[in-house]
Amino acid sequence: MGNVLLLYFSESLRSNIHVSRFDMTGQNSLFAEILGLNNSMESMMFFSRFQSVPPTSDENVTVRDTTFNDIPVRIYVPQRKPKSLRRGLFYIHGGGWCWGSNAYESYDLLSRWTADRLDAVIVSTNYRLAPKYHFPVQFEDVYTALKWFLHPNVLENYGVDPRRVGISGDSAGGNLAAAVTQQLLEDPDVKIKLKVQSLIYPALQNFDMDLPSYRENSHFPILSKSLMVRFWSEYFTTDRSLEKAMLSNQHIPLESIHQFKLVNWSSLLPEKFKKGHIYKTPTHGSSELAKKYPGFLDVKASPLLADDNKLRNLPLTYIITCQYDVLRDDGLMYVTRLRNSGVQVVHSHVEGAFHGTVSFLFMKIGYRLANQYISWLDENL
Repeated sequence: MGNVLLLYFSESLRSNIHVSRFDMTGQNSLFAEILGLNNSMESMMFFSRFQSVPPTSDENVTVRDTTFNDIPVRIYVPQRKPKSLRRGLFYIHGGGWCWGSNAYESYDLLSRWTADRLDAVIVSTNYRLAPKYHFPVQFEDVYTALKWFLHPNVLENYGVDPRRVGISGDSAGGNLAAAVTQQLLEDPDVKIKLKVQSLIYPALQNFDMDLPSYRENSHFPILSKSLMVRFWSEYFTTDRSLEKAMLSNQHIPLESIHQFKLVNWSSLLPEKFKKGHIYKTPTHGSSELAKKYPGFLDVKASPLLADDNKLRNLPLTYIITCQYDVLRDDGLMYVTRLRNSGVQVVHSHVEGAFHGTVSFLFMKIGYRLANQYISWLDENL
């Protein structure tokens, strides 16, 4: 692990995306919160705005900002003349539901590469963020924009083949991608269905915060256990009592204990990822938190809670997990549950990679992961 960290920091210093950018955002945010000046998530959002770039077209791709039913989106359309209807991809950025933007340089570059390589129309959406807005606002914003894009007239306007539309997202964006893809299955108003879903190190459950991946990577840079727990709790409330309960893994009420079978890593993880870890049955918490903030028990927040009857109707799925990531086991468990439900799943586990790797596109491992992701889309979308 030490060699990976050394490589991570040394390559970051040589790249155009510096690790210090994230580190300083976090440090400044925590300092502001300690002083009582602001919620640290609001501070992170303020400092991270300096990572944004304007919608700038180039010789390969036309880029513009617009809105889909009042939700801000950035659209990438290849410059070359199409030979037929193009593929379409709806992308959702990460950031723990608390920060991030489709205008960030790394997301902008990934969308450009994807549009150019696939000769596809990419819609990269924004959504309102915590702590100002809590669940289900983020879910609803993304679902609203996706439904707008899937309208036949909109697809026709952008020259997109309605049979070749997919959805992607990373981290919290992967969570939202999985959740809205499940929701589409129950929406009679949407006639056009997704061909594929691609989830990059997604966050898929908040029931058990003591998975082997949380234990092994609890202090790893970029996304520690404490930061991920903070993201989860901020998604639902600024009440820090939920965060405290989540950190101790005592937030699920007795009446919801039966759902732990849907996220039981001892039965869902491949043997090599258990690595001698012993499963501890989570201790149930107070019902008061669930009554105040029922969102953290909602399948729209934790797609791994979906039953098999819903999962079996999902489209072809691609899931990327990384070795050094607290969310690794969320993705691994979803792979198992989807396969058990009969869904065709392609899983790519990247050794040596860490959470957020796809945002470090000028590092070898970031470029390799992005290339892998785009190549899969090219073959399957």
